[in-house]
Amino acid sequence: MKIVVTANGTGLDAPASPVFGRCPTYIFVDTETLEFKAVENPAMSAPGGAGIQAAQFVIEQGAQAVLTGNVGPNAFNVFLAANVPIYLLTGGTVREAVEAHKAGRLQSTADASVQAHAGMGMGRGMGMGRGLGRGMGRGIGQGMGVGRGAWGATSPSPPQPASPASREEEIAALKQTASDLRKQLAEVMERLDKLEKEG
Repeated sequence: MKIVVTANGTGLDAPASPVFGRCPTYIFVDTETLEFKAVENPAMSAPGGAGIQAAQFVIEQGAQAVLTGNVGPNAFNVFLAANVPIYLLTGGTVREAVEAHKAGRLQSTADASVQAHAGMGMGRGMGMGRGLGRGMGRGIGQGMGVGRGAWGATSPSPPQPASPASREEEIAALKQTASDLRKQLAEVMERLDKLEKEG
């Protein structure tokens, strides 16, 4: 099984990271052989949407489970839509996390463990709430913006699991959800760039 552990280093003995979206490194581990690959988090310095970008990246790398200290609602919903379970860690090394997972000592989380964050700085709320339901129980709603002076995101309702008629339909639905999330992220980033240039 291929799993990913958030890490503050590049080896199995590196400390596990307490954060998902902005951790420095993802370590992908084969739980049978303990072969691993450390990859720098491409979303770590993103001005906003790091959790979504990071979750999409991890899924694209083929991770079948995520081991991390905390995960926000946006990343949680991406993983939920892709049927990738999240296991919360309380510390230790990457190797210890993998061993705990293999031994069944980690519980998967049924919800995000931290509140939403939409970037690291202050800005202006944009009111860009969107429901991206596709009729298969995979809707991901995101309300962006909390008014003047603060930039934030409300916690979206988790998508309801569905029983698609076929594997192909589920794959198509997940690809559509990922595409919609990428488009939404692009719109948010474009708006953010425009606001920063106006300021």
